[in-house]
Amino acid sequence: MCPTKNIRRSYGTDSVGGICSKPVESTSAADWMSKTIHGGSLSHVDLQVGTNGWASPPGDVFSIRSTNYFTKREKAPAGKCLLSPAGMDWLKSNSKLDHVLARPDNRVSQALRKAQAQGGSLKSFIFAVNLQVPGKDHYSAVFYFASEEPIPAGSLLHRFVNGDDAFRNQRFKLVNRIVKGPWIVQKAVGNHSACLLGKALTCNYHSGANYLEIDADIGSSAIANAILQLALGSVTSVTIDMGFLVEAQTEDELPERLIGAVRVCQMEMSSATVIDAPNSPPLPRRLSLAKINHH
Repeated sequence: MCPTKNIRRSYGTDSVGGICSKPVESTSAADWMSKTIHGGSLSHVDLQVGTNGWASPPGDVFSIRSTNYFTKREKAPAGKCLLSPAGMDWLKSNSKLDHVLARPDNRVSQALRKAQAQGGSLKSFIFAVNLQVPGKDHYSAVFYFASEEPIPAGSLLHRFVNGDDAFRNQRFKLVNRIVKGPWIVQKAVGNHSACLLGKALTCNYHSGANYLEIDADIGSSAIANAILQLALGSVTSVTIDMGFLVEAQTEDELPERLIGAVRVCQMEMSSATVIDAPNSPPLPRRLSLAKINHH
């Protein structure tokens, strides 16, 4: 929401193909990722007809900076994502949820710890984006992407993961497209739009030995918050694609590559898992039994 208009992934510059959508296969090395994909309050649903869940769109639905961008201003289909999808959480609490990967009850970090305790996935890396939704009740949409191999040294993503917050704020980009939704939402959100989230919103970065989490506070921008509230009013009829990447700002950083992408499909607010925020009185634990389409 911008206020302005184990399958291993290649880290090279080849952008041929558009597969962001196939999750890691359930091999012994990546069982933990298969479990996190199919866990959580929102199911992994069919890309075309699924509702009240999430899916992984092909990278080619997004247009990002090509090799010739700085000379010809050309964009091209994004192609393969650098990381594989590892799940989505839709969470509800009575205060803002920060640094969810550090919580002892986080199912994704739990799954990786368990795999590593058994001697597997010792090189795995998790990249998480936590979109924090303000309101009387606080919600978080957390998107997880992962790799079974370390981020290659010297790559733009490696520089981003290991950089300082000033560098990250200048580079962390969201691209989005409304797949389905009311005209007014499409007009407000914009289609095939892009923005630097670190400039548009307050972003806090939390890193560990094998992860980076980005908490983006939508409430930090009055315009972004207003757009979000409009979209939430029609959330059960909205399907949106979002891609996350590090913006290329010099020739040698081209072409851009998606870190990961997600499609949120006509989500129901009541499907959120209720959890306690630190130092907050507990909310009633009532999980929705809303019907979810499984595919």
